[in-house]
Amino acid sequence: MQLYRIPASITMAQGLLESGAGRSRLATEAHNHFGIKCHSDWTGPYIVIDDDLRGEHFRKYKNDRESFVDHSKFLLRKRYERLFRLDIRDYKGWARGLKACGYATSPTYAESLIRIIELYSLSQLDKMKLRDLEEKDKIVAEAKSRNELPPFYDTHNVYANNGNYFIVIEAGDDINSISEATGVSVKDLYRFNDLTPEYGLTVGDILYLKNKKKKGAKEFAGIPHKIEVGQSLYDVSQMYGIHLRNLYILNALDPDYVAKPGDLIWVR
Repeated sequence: MQLYRIPASITMAQGLLESGAGRSRLATEAHNHFGIKCHSDWTGPYIVIDDDLRGEHFRKYKNDRESFVDHSKFLLRKRYERLFRLDIRDYKGWARGLKACGYATSPTYAESLIRIIELYSLSQLDKMKLRDLEEKDKIVAEAKSRNELPPFYDTHNVYANNGNYFIVIEAGDDINSISEATGVSVKDLYRFNDLTPEYGLTVGDILYLKNKKKKGAKEFAGIPHKIEVGQSLYDVSQMYGIHLRNLYILNALDPDYVAKPGDLIWVR
């Protein structure tokens, strides 16, 4: 939503509907959560599945993140241009617009999306504040125009979360080069992110540029996080921008607690 201005509720609902909540063959074998087929501009790998017709080709991704990014870029096509004139919180307009623009052939596609959004209260995601991000975008754009930003910002986006900013680690990054580019000391980068100097950054890691908060954003009040397979409490702390020690305090957990799939963790 922050990067592409597509309602988060719509992205989540489409993913849930198209992939059978992540259990479809497309999702499990091809990381394709949105049922996107191979069009003339697709040169990547594919998987063959019977859909509207027999033996149709669907896009195959390296991981789930690739699928979500490609879905957002897919909706930037001219075919869906009019949707971006809608309010980002108008999930009903987006759902009906997707159907009208021909995203899916099911006559009840829009109603299915709306039902999923309302069943799981996904519209709460659309209420996340974008003001800080938009202000940051303006500042970065102005700084770029004056050639005041290092090349680092040509390849790294800065994201807003819980009153904080973070980057995603890319190939070739190291803590010293990030410190030099952002102006945040190496010591603070470790401290802000609950890391020790022994930790080696890996591609895809989230790295906050300011001190994390003691609790999650207000929109997550009364909404626990459900631990997924392979997910740790540290992953949750980075996802919501909360210090790890505060997650333990919020949930009255013992110091030796290890998260298990299905555990409910309060973030506020």
